[in-house]
Amino acid sequence: MSTKKYYGVEDLEKKFGHMTLGKFLKSFREADDVSQVDFARKIKVSRANLCDIEKGRKFVSPDRAKRMANILGVPETVLIQLVLQDQLRVAHLNYTIELKKASGV
Repeated sequence: MSTKKYYGVEDLEKKFGHMTLGKFLKSFREADDVSQVDFARKIKVSRANLCDIEKGRKFVSPDRAKRMANILGVPETVLIQLVLQDQLRVAHLNYTIELKKASGV
């Protein structure tokens, strides 16, 4: 994959509007013109699962988001924040998540 500049979730939403983990993964994948099959294999999920995540039909755990971030070379906080924000939206809770890694962990 090419070298990319990473932004915080707020930066992404300013540029692209409402951001979800699925939108992020799809944009990341399409930026490098990678098929769903190849990208799914890279992040260790099935193609069908990736499709469901990209379309917002399935959600992943914060732990899985962390593993995906590490595979993709993306800051963990970005994907974990997106996962948690997705869960709040689905629950119709109007809160915003802001993550910061705890010191000493």
